[in-house]
Amino acid sequence: MGEKKKKVFVSGCFDMLHSGHIAFLQEAARYGDVYVGLGSDKTIRELKGRDTINSEEERVYVLSALACVHKAFVNTGSGLLDFVDNMKALKPDIFIVNEDGHSPEKEELCRELGIEYKVLKRIPHANLPPRSTTALRAVKPMPYRIDIAGTWIDQPYVSKYYPGAAITASIEPTIEFNERSGMATSTRKKAIELWNDHLPLEKPEKLAKTLFRYDNDPGTQEVSGSQDSIGITMPGINKFYYEKGKYWPSKFETVSDLTTIRWLEDKIYMVTLWPRPDGYNVLSNTNINTPNVKKLAEAAELAWEGLLARDIGVFARGFIDSFHAQVRMFPKMLNPEIEKIINQYKDIALAWKLSGAGGGGYLILISEKEIPNAFRIKIRVKDFWL
Repeated sequence: MGEKKKKVFVSGCFDMLHSGHIAFLQEAARYGDVYVGLGSDKTIRELKGRDTINSEEERVYVLSALACVHKAFVNTGSGLLDFVDNMKALKPDIFIVNEDGHSPEKEELCRELGIEYKVLKRIPHANLPPRSTTALRAVKPMPYRIDIAGTWIDQPYVSKYYPGAAITASIEPTIEFNERSGMATSTRKKAIELWNDHLPLEKPEKLAKTLFRYDNDPGTQEVSGSQDSIGITMPGINKFYYEKGKYWPSKFETVSDLTTIRWLEDKIYMVTLWPRPDGYNVLSNTNINTPNVKKLAEAAELAWEGLLARDIGVFARGFIDSFHAQVRMFPKMLNPEIEKIINQYKDIALAWKLSGAGGGGYLILISEKEIPNAFRIKIRVKDFWL
């Protein structure tokens, strides 16, 4: 009799099955019999803010037909760890994820349960191009945005204390970011409502103004800051300056040269945390005043100086100073759970901040050394005809 195969557990959406999924599952099958726990239609709707193309029943059927899959089923839980009860019942030997599926919570869970945790890189099979579900969806050209420094200054109740700039980068949708994660997902959905599958061939600042107006209907209770619309529509890395108490910037500076863009891409790593909890209100406890807002503005200037000079030391100081300034103004951005995860990276990363104000989302790390199990971003460059 041959040696008993190990149980390998993987979990995910697996909607619109493509070559990237197959390559991942085939590699996972090298370690043993693969059991696939699928996110339910309800869970994916909550995490991604969209319905699946294929129902959970169809996804189970298709995956079960693959030679590299031993068994597929729908997870019974909800949220990013919807598979916990199923994994405890299955008692796998190994839990395998992709880089953008890695999270410290998953790693800690496996440690507690005595399950080996393995993170695979996204490597396409043979000469096939890299694939992701996001890249195959009709909305694939619509960018996300990542905030680099100074953000919150776009809110008039912040800038009224001190003027300053925010810095954002427009990023390609190489993965589908979770809802309520600080990646401007709600504003991006408005952009898709407005323009369907891609940004129109129009001047980026005009598109930003149009999207901002559409995103903030008359009577809107919580106004989306203009940095979301600007970050999505304006390619490259943008710094935009707000006068005191203004909601729209008075001037823009843009980095569009590929050398600087690739330099920043090479320094940024991201780790998945968790979506902002329902009912969370970062404004329930604030310390917004002139000294704190001034520190935020100064941090953005320092980060911009470091970016233009491609000086990692200066850029990292501005980056982390921006985060500290945000936390001083909005203490609820940080909690013991997030601090615990940040502490895991302090020995390797030069700086860090959260992707948004939601007490979760994604941890953005700045490092000259490769950070294991983190995923990367791709900054959108300017179209040649604009």
